Amino acid sequence: MPAIDKQKTIKATNLTRNSEATKTQILDAAEAEFAVTGLSAARTEAIAAQTGVTKAMIYYYFQSKEELYQAVLERSLVGMLDMAEHLQLDCLPPDAALVRLLTQMLECMSENPRVGSILCLEAIQNKGKYYPKQLGNLLYGTIVKILEQGMSQGVFRQLEPRHTAVNIVGACSFYFTAQENLKYLWPGKRLLGKELLQSHAQESIDLIMAGVRN
Repeated sequence: MPAIDKQKTIKATNLTRNSEATKTQILDAAEAEFAVTGLSAARTEAIAAQTGVTKAMIYYYFQSKEELYQAVLERSLVGMLDMAEHLQLDCLPPDAALVRLLTQMLECMSENPRVGSILCLEAIQNKGKYYPKQLGNLLYGTIVKILEQGMSQGVFRQLEPRHTAVNIVGACSFYFTAQENLKYLWPGKRLLGKELLQSHAQESIDLIMAGVRN
């Protein structure tokens, strides 16, 4: 390869890397802003201030605040889809499948605790307009399927699977969405610290499995 062409290739690669890094930085800052304010009260000026880029740069990558908001939601969807693809739940008995799903779901929430708050604010402010329906179908649909299999095999007691799926997600996610209220239960402790996260995960799984087993 001629030296000039090689330099162009290296420059293009570096630009691409820098572009992706900038987009990630913007998405991280936007996620933090949306988790506190939701879409309606979020300010691109505040997001720009957190990233060190200009407001114009944000609009270079995302044409509107709504587009940026949807990109934040879609990023969480990709993570959940990746998780679901690697769980191989169909190879497990229903009770083991549910435990594996709950374990991974709680791990995802622990790694990205802001998403629950964003989704709650989405319901309150936007009436679910931007809710990633594919995520809902995947998460609730997978739980419903496992519950139905467990009931048909006599492993789980008779339940209304959709209500139960909602209650299961609520039992796992409330800790994250209400952490600022719950912090008073553990004075001086970090709710998102490793110790309490592990305790919450185990308690949630034990409570749910005790509630659904026959």
